[in-house]
Amino acid sequence: MSLLFEPLGLRSVRFRNRAWMSPMCQYSAVGGVVQDWHSVHYISRAVGGAGMVMVEATAVTAEGRISPGDLGLWNADQLAPLRQIAAGIRHHGAVAGIQLAHAGRKASTRVPWDGGTPLALADGGWRAVAPSALPFAPDHAVPTALEPVHLDVLLDQFVHSTKLALQAGFEVLELHMAHGYLLHSFLSPLSNRRTDEYGGSLDNRLRFPLRVAQAVRAAWPAELPLLVRVSCTDWTEGGWDLPSTLEFARRLKALGVDLLDCSSGGTVPDAKPPVGPGYQTRFAAAVREQTGLASGAVGLITSPEQAEHILRTGQADAVFLGRALLRDPYWPLHAATALRGAVDDWPAPYLRARPG
Repeated sequence: MSLLFEPLGLRSVRFRNRAWMSPMCQYSAVGGVVQDWHSVHYISRAVGGAGMVMVEATAVTAEGRISPGDLGLWNADQLAPLRQIAAGIRHHGAVAGIQLAHAGRKASTRVPWDGGTPLALADGGWRAVAPSALPFAPDHAVPTALEPVHLDVLLDQFVHSTKLALQAGFEVLELHMAHGYLLHSFLSPLSNRRTDEYGGSLDNRLRFPLRVAQAVRAAWPAELPLLVRVSCTDWTEGGWDLPSTLEFARRLKALGVDLLDCSSGGTVPDAKPPVGPGYQTRFAAAVREQTGLASGAVGLITSPEQAEHILRTGQADAVFLGRALLRDPYWPLHAATALRGAVDDWPAPYLRARPG
């Protein structure tokens, strides 16, 4: 039995394997509501053998969407269709997860295939908010700097969406604190220039993301896991870095976070990460080794042998698969065969095609 296909438990939840689907925006929602595309997309990955299917960044408020095509979870209209997706994922043996997010200063853009450029108010866009009035890029509008009273409102929005996620039947919740979006932009000194209790020192920059994690953990059942996705480095001089991530991980662990999903980048548009196979796995390894918090590795993990190596060498507790699962919804089934693993997970209607 390969380690990739060895079950993993977090709190009361048992994952059938450690090949997990990474949250990837589909930019195909209408008014934040899922469409037929989402049902096929997510449930097919559960059929394909993933241990967990994580639904994409789902905004806690309309202004927290990256684009008009983003999913949302702030009202009852969005709840019922997501409940069907969560049920479908569970029916096919995977754990249903969802990522809650707020785009911050990277909000109000066109969908990627329409250029991904900033969407003006006159064209149906909305005003972005951020820790500081610093635009993401020269062509982006200057965001509105959040006042402390606005942070209290945002905190309540994260808690409200958490409760809706539970009603929808999700078993794992992930908070998006990566890729330059709102919570990451509080962490990074490149995007946070505040002079109050939420800016300046590391303690101050951690303050609001930790408040969100604490409030969500309190609202999320104690028997269900809470994950956090972080960018472990900004890949830019003077930005957020691995030592800061390790301190953040220790504090998140103390609040009851169960696993750190270790990504990188996204704060500034001109960063130059050394992109290549497994280029981010060292961050997951450092978190796991130096903080005792479980970690997930992500980033150009493409082959079964590579995923198995990451786990066998102790770099992570699970691997998050992104583009590999976009290219092949049945990647876990094929990987199980390649590694002589859990080939019995093939769905019954497909057994006639099972290798071997």
